[in-house]
Amino acid sequence: MSHHYVTLHIITGLSTGGAERALYNLLQGGLNTQFNSQVISLIDKGTMGEKIEKLGVPVITLDMPAGRPTLASIFKLRRIIKDLQPDLIQGWMYHGNLVATLARFFCSKKVPVIWNVRQSLYQIEKEKRLTRWVIKANRLLSKSVDKLLYNSQLSREQHEAFGFASEKGQVIPNGINCQQFSYSAKAREQVRAELDMPSESLVVGHVARFHPMKGHASFLQAAVSLAEKYPDVHFMLSGREVTLTNPALKQHVPPELENRFYLLGERRDISDLMSAMDILCSSSGWGEAFPNVLGEAIAVGVPCVATDVGDSALIVGECGCVVKPGDSAVLEAGIESLLIMPESERKHLGEQGRQRIEDNFTLSVIVERYAERYKSIISDKRYN
Repeated sequence: MSHHYVTLHIITGLSTGGAERALYNLLQGGLNTQFNSQVISLIDKGTMGEKIEKLGVPVITLDMPAGRPTLASIFKLRRIIKDLQPDLIQGWMYHGNLVATLARFFCSKKVPVIWNVRQSLYQIEKEKRLTRWVIKANRLLSKSVDKLLYNSQLSREQHEAFGFASEKGQVIPNGINCQQFSYSAKAREQVRAELDMPSESLVVGHVARFHPMKGHASFLQAAVSLAEKYPDVHFMLSGREVTLTNPALKQHVPPELENRFYLLGERRDISDLMSAMDILCSSSGWGEAFPNVLGEAIAVGVPCVATDVGDSALIVGECGCVVKPGDSAVLEAGIESLLIMPESERKHLGEQGRQRIEDNFTLSVIVERYAERYKSIISDKRYN
């Protein structure tokens, strides 16, 4: 039975991010019941570690300072591997992939290693120096692992062009939890009441942590220009460090418009916030592979405007509009095209979108694809 198989997930860290949430979703969506799953975080438990532990999955931390291996952390890893004797090791993100490959050497039997690459690779120069080094090390070692999983088609193409082993690649997109992410009229009312928003106003949403690649500046430039044109449009932003006390964001919002901009910081109730939105905008400039936020918003029935990075265009399909990244005027035109659409048409786009997510990206389907991949690799004759 597969649930006797010990699968060890090694991830860079467990703060709130796309890869961390994808791991949590897979475990919570059934991977945990099919395998004896364990998680190692190179850094700390972050915000997601506790949630993973609540599923009954042990989380062990190596306490590496910002993902830099220390001798102590390597000895700890060795001890854990000797205790666990995993049947399969799954790395997550570049640093996690490297450590997963190292962990293989501490196993007393031959164990398959799978990598999970979670971002696209537009310009390696934009990465920090250590990360650039880690990506190049990944490239060198990619031939030695059993499978390279990507969460987007574009990410696979870019990494293979960069030199990652192409015969090992496979794309399994992120799974969206359609129970958790579905429209709620009650949540819409509650969120709007909590924020004191006029019930008839149109709300454009943006959900992303504060980071240059997420394009907050270009979104806010477009938003301010739209706010001046349409007095009944409000803007709701959520994400780590996304508050008006952040000077990098505050500088874009004129004081006289501040009462129509809601910068809520990091929130746990994202599906409720999405129910309160009429449009969601994803404004990333680069780096995305499969933006979860887009899939989740579309599952809630919110039409989206997205920049054409990663697999955004594939996720949005006909259910919104896709524009080129890094240009706030084009972004503004995209948002405006959905704002001026009759409400019934916007609603229809939203319904089509929900159906699209259910058909292509629903979590249970994605969990099954992981489970089948794991079972077929573990039962490979080389490992028995």
